[in-house]
Amino acid sequence: MNARHIAPCVALLFMACSGSTPPVASPLHAPMPLAAPSTQPSAAVEKSPDKGTVQIAAEIRKACAISDQDAYFAFDSSKLEGDDKGVLKRVAVCFESGPLAGHSMRLVGHADPRGTEEYNMVLGGSRADTVKDFLRGDGLPDSRMATTSRGELDAQGTGEASWAKDRRVDVMLAK
Repeated sequence: MNARHIAPCVALLFMACSGSTPPVASPLHAPMPLAAPSTQPSAAVEKSPDKGTVQIAAEIRKACAISDQDAYFAFDSSKLEGDDKGVLKRVAVCFESGPLAGHSMRLVGHADPRGTEEYNMVLGGSRADTVKDFLRGDGLPDSRMATTSRGELDAQGTGEASWAKDRRVDVMLAK
């Protein structure tokens, strides 16, 4: 065996004996490929074409007198943006002391199709949990909010503008 073959073996042996292990890539931090921006952003994502939305079901918007405002998720993120939390505050008030007081809701997280199936399922769940945590902070009890993830299962996007629609949480009345 020559020195060229021994060096990698020594390095591997050194790492094994040192007690440290090389970092393992987490599916939550796996790199995601970026797509070229679309030339035709839709009206729903005109505010920021690289973000997704929290979509409030029509029956909730009607009962709570909420317009079609959106809250946003950045690409590869489950963090809500500060300026867009107003609609969720209105949902919380409506479910706490308004027309839907006492009702329960379902929060369904979604992702665009660019990550792995497992990664997108976790990301969708994280998005739903973020909305639940926000609503809990505004006084809604956990027992009235159920979360689930659809990951990329319902994704229909083919470019950045339509992928932004795939990155969302649907807020629906629990039946």
